[in-house]
Amino acid sequence: MARFPVMEGAGADIVTRPVPPAQQTMRIDRVFWSHFAPNLGPGGWVVGVLLVSLGLGPGQAMLAIVIGNLVGAVPVALAAAIGPHTGLPQMEASRLVLGRQGIRLPSLLNWLYCVGWDAVNNVPAATALVALLALGGAATPFWLGLGVLAGLQMAASVYGHHVVQLLQKYVGAGLLAAFAIIGLLGLRGAGLPHAAHAASLPTFVLATAILASFNLSWASYSSDYTRYLPANTPARRIVWLALAGLLASAIPFQVLGLLTASAVHEASPMAVITQLQHQAGPLGPLVLAAIALSSITGNSVNDTTASYSLISAGLRVPRVLAAVVTASLGYLIAVFGAGRYAELYTNYLVVTLYWIAPWIGIVLTDWYVLGGRDRQASDGWTGAATIFVVSAVLTVALFSVSDLYTGPVARLLGGADVGYYVGFFGAALAYAWSRRGTIEGGGIRRPPHPADAPHRDAG
Repeated sequence: MARFPVMEGAGADIVTRPVPPAQQTMRIDRVFWSHFAPNLGPGGWVVGVLLVSLGLGPGQAMLAIVIGNLVGAVPVALAAAIGPHTGLPQMEASRLVLGRQGIRLPSLLNWLYCVGWDAVNNVPAATALVALLALGGAATPFWLGLGVLAGLQMAASVYGHHVVQLLQKYVGAGLLAAFAIIGLLGLRGAGLPHAAHAASLPTFVLATAILASFNLSWASYSSDYTRYLPANTPARRIVWLALAGLLASAIPFQVLGLLTASAVHEASPMAVITQLQHQAGPLGPLVLAAIALSSITGNSVNDTTASYSLISAGLRVPRVLAAVVTASLGYLIAVFGAGRYAELYTNYLVVTLYWIAPWIGIVLTDWYVLGGRDRQASDGWTGAATIFVVSAVLTVALFSVSDLYTGPVARLLGGADVGYYVGFFGAALAYAWSRRGTIEGGGIRRPPHPADAPHRDAG
């Protein structure tokens, strides 16, 4: 009989030091579930509806879904393979290229990012929970329903990685069955949307950016949930399982949102939930319960990653305290931002690209091209950290597209959002050029190291 997982270590060293080999016993199938389950929820439906509201026709929307998801998911899957070799969470592992001081800024950004995703995920979930309780005659205020969900998410993240993985597999499998039923019911009477005119190229590029960010947002999390795998786990298996998990959860939900968009009056959680509940008929409560539960798998991941990131940012607080603070802030933001969900959701997804893209571009270039896996971490701030900051600032200043600010290059391009591509490839190429002395004769000249075997930075 399987035992309930033990609590993950609560001290800062659970982040700053590699997982001991004796504890790297995670089963490989968890890679799929940890990348699949957090994406289960109404977010994909909302994104599908947003494509129609942006003016994309059916062919354009389907193409955007395929391109956007692949562009966003591939970097995440590649990042997942870093975890077992280093035994470190994702942000902490990037100290191999950015340095121990250099990871503080992106780690702080990631912590703030996790807080924001807490709020984004919880708004539709709390709305569904309130509606479910109302069916039973219990009039529950939004803030209270939200508090119940936030409390459950916090409890899971306080217990840590092992319980979070358990939730992803078993609750995720239950949600998969529930959403499969909901999806089939939602297809009744559904059809592809019609557009009088094809959307412009800038609009199509903006749509793919939104879709890419839906998956790319997990790039700063990925190794957090693979580092307990045995260090000799084949990287190819990790990459393919992570990619399968991301695409299998994102694409079907977005297509369902696209197919049901004509019946949804606006790209908001309430409109989507109301329509799904109506189409489910007597199974309407199943819709509400599944949407409410989906936030627990997603936000337990958020809160756990946030606790790691806050420590990597230099604040050596207990992991448990960091998880509590994150969940509490996410709760407050969700309460005050619920009425502007669609606007906040669209802007938030796009804006997140601007720092994640250059960061992950540098990390993947270092790991897969320049032999960074065999390097010891610098105690300071490296040149790669400077490239990250400069790339992120220039990307926002020149290429960003948002209601608050649109960069001059983006305006010249008619509002096309190419910031992700410029940030990712610009930072990657700039870093590779700065390290050009390590590449000789088509091969890689590794930095000096006392041992030939792969090195695990001990912290």
